[in-house]
Amino acid sequence: MSDNTLGEFLRSRREAVTPAEVGLPGGARRRTPGLRRSELATLAGISVEYLTRLEQGRDRHPSVPVLAALADALRLSSDDRLHLLHHFKAADGAGRLVGPCQGPPAQSVRPTVRALLDRLEPAPAVVVNRLGDVLAHTNGYELLAGPIGLLDHRPPNLVRYVFADLRAKAAYPDWDRVAGERLAALKPGISREDPHVEHLVNELTLAVGAPFTDRLATAPGPSKRTGLERLAHPEAGELRLAYETLGLSDDDSQLLIAYLPADDATAARLDRLTGRHPGALRAVTG
Repeated sequence: MSDNTLGEFLRSRREAVTPAEVGLPGGARRRTPGLRRSELATLAGISVEYLTRLEQGRDRHPSVPVLAALADALRLSSDDRLHLLHHFKAADGAGRLVGPCQGPPAQSVRPTVRALLDRLEPAPAVVVNRLGDVLAHTNGYELLAGPIGLLDHRPPNLVRYVFADLRAKAAYPDWDRVAGERLAALKPGISREDPHVEHLVNELTLAVGAPFTDRLATAPGPSKRTGLERLAHPEAGELRLAYETLGLSDDDSQLLIAYLPADDATAARLDRLTGRHPGALRAVTG
């Protein structure tokens, strides 16, 4: 296998894109398939010399913003963006993504927290770490989140699902607001230059592109601990869920998010979804 997979991938994608696809005139005399290097460099805002070094494997450590600009300029599909992320990591990018350790995010919960989740049944409730990784949840939460695909990946991640899973926009009628709140939850880690948060941000920058980076460039508001979330559930219909967020550690590295029905219609739908008797989950008002 070639040791220049990143450069070869960039070149193959450049040669597969026609000028018309990126809004450039084609011209009758083009000896280069797809885009010329100069055209791609201009679109991505980098020099032709640097793009040449990348394609030829003479520079194998491009920054995430450079790769994101190339992905946007090439109009890469979601699958191609994931391939680009893979090639970037293969080119010795993985270690640079993480950087020096400042304490890994928790991947387990205390037995007492699991016991608390048991007491919360049948209410949907989930425990997440500072990255938004799902660490534990109630059966009620699995019935809520499983059908929309949130739990499909390992580990499930609230931020990654909202931005990188196409099903999220159908699941959340208020997707823009939910996306802003998910990003706001990462704000403390971004401010502290947490390398593990930076890893997730870099991954989404490459995998998603402008829909993520444009929002990232706008300073998110403070993270909300309580509010209302609408969910278009494929089995239960539209749900209006009031949520409360509780810190489980002094530094809030673990959070418990509990959901309750915000109206009687949602209460009835959740009862049917969880197979409980009517009134098992009462609507929250006020």
